[in-house]
Amino acid sequence: MIAKVLVTASILLVAASLPAEQWPAGGVFLDPAKLELASVHGVIVDLESGRTLYRKNADRVVSIASITKVMSALVVLDSGADLDEWLTIVERRKPPPNNAYTRLRIGSKARRGDLLRIALMASENHAAYVLAQHYPGGLSAFVAAMNDKAGALGMGQTRFVDPTGLSNHNRSTADDLVQLARAAVGYRLIRQFTNSTYYTVQFRNPPYRLGYGNTNGLAYRDHWDITLSKTGYLDEAGRSLILVTRIEERPVAMVLLDSFGRRTPVGDAGRVRRWLETGESGPIAAAARRYEQQKSAQIANAGE
Repeated sequence: MIAKVLVTASILLVAASLPAEQWPAGGVFLDPAKLELASVHGVIVDLESGRTLYRKNADRVVSIASITKVMSALVVLDSGADLDEWLTIVERRKPPPNNAYTRLRIGSKARRGDLLRIALMASENHAAYVLAQHYPGGLSAFVAAMNDKAGALGMGQTRFVDPTGLSNHNRSTADDLVQLARAAVGYRLIRQFTNSTYYTVQFRNPPYRLGYGNTNGLAYRDHWDITLSKTGYLDEAGRSLILVTRIEERPVAMVLLDSFGRRTPVGDAGRVRRWLETGESGPIAAAARRYEQQKSAQIANAGE
């Protein structure tokens, strides 16, 4: 009973944090209390006006898993490195902190641009690791550049320790990740690569090919006009998604962190879209709701 009360209080606090208003001007009347999300943390922003339409536990510092790879992509592209250069697939110097199965063959070669694409599109962890190892100064310099970029973007609650997101010590907030999304949409290749559905990479030494698909199910749905997306998952982080899309002819950024079940972030994105289009979000699956309630109760207890 206590946990239920705390969860209810948390939901009311979310609803009270932003006033109900029309969006776009003269459009649907948006009441934050009518948007139900299975994600424990979330932010919805109209990128054209800069208005925050919804916030939920958005300032809590949490593990962000493979959403990390968006920052890795910024560092690679900012470096100006040749994307057509063939890079050797190097072996990890230390075991990864979480499972890091890869189909990449150690000692073979792939183009830098292809490794960047499959890191973003298919969340290929070893591709991100190889990109970092081939950065001037190696892995440590790459991670330092990630943190420097976060500082430059005003992501004051963000810290990176690895380029893949396999470490649960890569941490940020939903608020900070909106700033990352704002920056990333300015990169043509990040937009292109995160929107790819399928891609085949050609390797050398020895020659072979590997096919990859997008980890975001929304990328395959024609009725979504997606500009940028990236999924993330670790046991410690839950299921997460950052997404920039067009709704009602306006660019909208969604940051959805820590939910239960592979399809839950996609379901939350759909609930956000319905809320923006109709003012109502729709139901949440029972298992996902229980997960969110438990996590929200923990946050409420920690805030006492």
